[in-house]
Amino acid sequence: MHPQAAPNTAGGRFRERVPLLPLVLIVSLFFLWGVANNLNDVLVAQFKKTFTLTDFQAALVQGAFYLGYFVVALPAGAYMRRYGYKSAVVLGLCLYGAGALLFWPAAALATYGMFLAALFVIACGLAFLETSANPYVTLLGPASSAAARLNLAQAFNPLGSIAGVLIGQQFIFTGVQHTPAELAAMTADAREAFMKSEAAAVQMPYLVIGLGVIFWAVLILMTRFPAVALRKEGAAIERGVLRHLLRDGRFLGAVAAQFFYVGAQVAVFSHLIRYAEAAMPGTADKTAATYVTAGLVCFMVGRFAGAVLMKRLKAARVLAVFALANVLLMAMAALAPGRGGVYAVVASSFFMSVMYPTIFALGVEGRSDDERKFGAALLVMAIVGGAVLTATMGVVSDRIGIAHAMLVPAVCFVAIFLFAQQHWQRAMASVPA
Repeated sequence: MHPQAAPNTAGGRFRERVPLLPLVLIVSLFFLWGVANNLNDVLVAQFKKTFTLTDFQAALVQGAFYLGYFVVALPAGAYMRRYGYKSAVVLGLCLYGAGALLFWPAAALATYGMFLAALFVIACGLAFLETSANPYVTLLGPASSAAARLNLAQAFNPLGSIAGVLIGQQFIFTGVQHTPAELAAMTADAREAFMKSEAAAVQMPYLVIGLGVIFWAVLILMTRFPAVALRKEGAAIERGVLRHLLRDGRFLGAVAAQFFYVGAQVAVFSHLIRYAEAAMPGTADKTAATYVTAGLVCFMVGRFAGAVLMKRLKAARVLAVFALANVLLMAMAALAPGRGGVYAVVASSFFMSVMYPTIFALGVEGRSDDERKFGAALLVMAIVGGAVLTATMGVVSDRIGIAHAMLVPAVCFVAIFLFAQQHWQRAMASVPA
């Protein structure tokens, strides 16, 4: 789960009346990728139990997922410019659906590697959706209400995230858990039967999701969209623009901050169930998943609160304060594990809520339209931090424990605080005395 980029409403004529059915179909995409993103938090815990994985091995769920975003972000943008927004959305949904359907044979074979491959395919589809859906929403109606439409669409993303966790909690978690000693005492046949049973728990939820997503692709394909939303812009990439961005320290600082933010967010949510089970011994996975849901609710509330604060305070200032708050909360979770530590991790979601769009906005602030487009693609690629830092947290957890592993996101929030402070100081220095 992550907030979406700011709208780009430049170019083209806009219809004066919002086409309701196309808008509903596209807004639903924000819900659908929220489901996929946060089902991964459940899969990390489920696969760890099913395949008796280390924390690092379980974190490869997010590694495979966010690698897909990294690999496909720029090609998805090029495809969108060449073939249009609608075509990119349909292709993204088809990839999403195909990846979800691959869960059935992966579960039948009880093969972890095949699950990771299926997640990679899903992520490739989501990269197409996220690259195209934001500008698509802004084109489906008058320019004067583009921001309002995109804000409406964004509101469905955390709802999808919550739905994803609830689906996993109710339909994937079986409630059957064995200690390492109990597993060691089982016969080989009993262990294999347990593994296959737990792997099979993901089949039906992902079958329903896969078929539903493909059905949605067919609906979009058959629906007539405004001509302006179907325009094709060509596939050429301006190397000069990219070269300029890659030499711009301020922009690269935003890319780095986005890398650390997404890494921290994904790492925290991926390991929250594991942390709750360790911090409060005897906590079942179904109960621990409730804390993920609570975190997502905090995330949604924080998004609205942050928007109100930014009407009165500079965005960089709010980002700095929120980042510092999360440094303190992560330190508490690392140094004082227990119920209070779990509450601290849940509360951190409130302060994470504004980070993605704020970092994005600061990164593309004052840039030309071409720089914003290519900058957006590079900022999407930066979410590979979700793969790198979740795996890093898994390695730290395996070596010194899940509680102390919370220091990994703490360091990430320090980096975000420094970025925000630097941007704030630069902004203050440019203000006339």
